[in-house]
Amino acid sequence: MSSRPFVIGICGGTGSGKTTITNRLCHALSTIGVLVLQQDHYYRDLQNLTFEERSRQNFDHPNAIDTALLVEHLQRLREGHSIDRPVYDFTQHRRLPETVHLEPRPAILIEGILIFENEALRNLMDLKVFVDTDADLRLIRRIVRDVRDRERTLESVVEQYQKTVRPMHLEFVEPSKRYADVIIPEGGHNDVGVDLVIQKVRSLITKWDKPR
Repeated sequence: MSSRPFVIGICGGTGSGKTTITNRLCHALSTIGVLVLQQDHYYRDLQNLTFEERSRQNFDHPNAIDTALLVEHLQRLREGHSIDRPVYDFTQHRRLPETVHLEPRPAILIEGILIFENEALRNLMDLKVFVDTDADLRLIRRIVRDVRDRERTLESVVEQYQKTVRPMHLEFVEPSKRYADVIIPEGGHNDVGVDLVIQKVRSLITKWDKPR
């Protein structure tokens, strides 16, 4: 690479459409070279707790994330070094022993609900995109995802949403919107907004990658 990677942060509440936008950006920038780093992989390891104790944790609070490790890994990628990214098992609420080896790419997409909450992490991003979607749509999408992919019951998803997801969204996620460079309403279904972001990112990366 002729310069360090261009880092794009994609933030928004649970079920807002972050992954849809991330996938569209990956496809649009595939010829450039893209690496996706998801905050979800950096939940703290709770193997010292029983499954019942792990299930009762507040996973939507910033303290649930090993942000120091995420910052370290993103900094290493920006400097051109590889990382060994942790793997998290959402069905058991614990970090697995294996890791995934990742090499830096010209564009790095970092995605998560709390990535704008931490100043050190924000400062490593060159462009910050916030996906702004109504709460009812986000709840429906979270229910579908957690029941289908994470072996959760409907009752447990709704209870968690009421106890921690919604309060933490209002306390941490929604206020972090003020740090965004771009806000996309209605997530990945906003074709005009997503296309404008893709065009802007392409333009920025083209300028970024020129020798200086």
